[in-house]
Amino acid sequence: QVLRKSLQRGVVLSAGSFLVYEAQKLISGFAEVHASFKVEEVIEQADYLYGSGETEKLYRLLVQHKNSDDAELLWRLARASRDLAQLSSTSAEEKKQLAYEALEYAKKALEKNESNFAAHKWYGICLSDVGDFEGIKTKIGNAFVIKEHFQRAVELNPKDATTIHLIGIWCYSFAEMPWYQRKIAATLFATPPTSTFQEALHYFHMAEEADPNFYSKNLLFLGKTYLKLNNKKMALLWLSKAKEYPAHTEEDKQVQKEALELLNSI
Repeated sequence: QVLRKSLQRGVVLSAGSFLVYEAQKLISGFAEVHASFKVEEVIEQADYLYGSGETEKLYRLLVQHKNSDDAELLWRLARASRDLAQLSSTSAEEKKQLAYEALEYAKKALEKNESNFAAHKWYGICLSDVGDFEGIKTKIGNAFVIKEHFQRAVELNPKDATTIHLIGIWCYSFAEMPWYQRKIAATLFATPPTSTFQEALHYFHMAEEADPNFYSKNLLFLGKTYLKLNNKKMALLWLSKAKEYPAHTEEDKQVQKEALELLNSI
């Protein structure tokens, strides 16, 4: 009888433990769904603010989630930090701090998901920005890594016109590199990064094919590259498109201004 009672008590306890375990699993499942739902909500809100040009509000929203393990949140925070740094109202000291912050967030996004194309793209962009504070040697040294991340981003998402445009900018920058910088690069690296305006043009056209009229700066650089290649007819065509592009952002206004200056100089 004692044995029977003990066995019955054991079954009851086992059943109780099982119910507690199942309840914990259920609560945990709800928590995971809730967390996932919350991340999706934040991303949706962030994308709305980004589309509305609310840079400061976007940064304030996302920086609350800087310890997140979600790559989608982290690369958006890297972008928001960089966008805040680009504002004319941001002080030089803040620009530097935000540039390094942005790089950390992009790096963390990559660590969380190496297959996220946007994490590669923003890591490349942020690494380039940091180079502006670390001198020509670091900037040239980082150039190889930057291009690799842009190329990886395009492999993961061949339709992302912005990344294709960035490879074009990379090519244009090295094609335009002043002779003294080339000399420094040659002394620092056995095979320094090089490119041509023709290669840059190829990527700018590729970007335009992927997403026509997607970015005022791509139109501007098509015009600038044709100028470098002494093709004034095509330069006029693309610079005119850049000048007429609707100015939604501060950058668009700067593009319009530069395009107009170049058109007046031809």
